[in-house]
Amino acid sequence: MKAVTTKEAPAAIGPYSQAIVVGDMVYTSGQIALTADGSEDILKKGVTQQTQQVLKNLEAVLKAAGSDPSKVIKTTIFLANMDDFQKVNEVYDSFFKGHKPARSTVAAKSLPKGALVEIEAVALI
Repeated sequence: MKAVTTKEAPAAIGPYSQAIVVGDMVYTSGQIALTADGSEDILKKGVTQQTQQVLKNLEAVLKAAGSDPSKVIKTTIFLANMDDFQKVNEVYDSFFKGHKPARSTVAAKSLPKGALVEIEAVALI
């Protein structure tokens, strides 16, 4: 088991790793719309911009683990408001470029730092 860290994505804001590699699998922690330097500016924007940043962070963590979006098996999306489902889907679809990992989407009463969306993934390396 190996912890993954990259400066291309925001540092963990608690006692956890950005991702863990076990064998040929990577399990990412949930990503919110912080920038790599920890700025919270995007958290003040809408769900579309937040989702774009979340997926940028997720891609950086996957890359640091030796993976990429085309190798994602499953994602879990947490939404502060299920009314944002379609907007998130549009950004998500363009990110995965036709690749369709298994996915769960759940409503969350609240997310860290007031985020509107959080996404985690499981991928092959």
